[in-house]
Amino acid sequence: MKVAVECKSPLLQKSLEIFLARHLCSIKQCDIVVRDEECLHDERCFYISSAPDADLVKPFSKSQLILALENRYKKSVTGIREEIEREYGDEPLNFDILEKRIDTLTQEYKENILRAVKAFYEK
Repeated sequence: MKVAVECKSPLLQKSLEIFLARHLCSIKQCDIVVRDEECLHDERCFYISSAPDADLVKPFSKSQLILALENRYKKSVTGIREEIEREYGDEPLNFDILEKRIDTLTQEYKENILRAVKAFYEK
């Protein structure tokens, strides 16, 4: 689980950074963005507030925060898995094209290395 923190309150920002130190990453790479402002357009948003409609109501403990974030993460992963299953159904995934592409790239890489080694020793 990768989490980014973006709060207006400096105290809450720093507290969350300390609580979530091992889960922190940039906003571009995160699974969940923890904010103290409600955000309607971002599915990754995890809203912390005193309001009853918040994802986590203040005050909270570190364990409550981690548990709530893990539950949110599991829901999002399950949703992605269900979406993939709906899209592909029960048909098995075919890796033949991928395997051929890997073989081609490996062969090209091998040829380039051999060409470079030969050019080095022919000098």
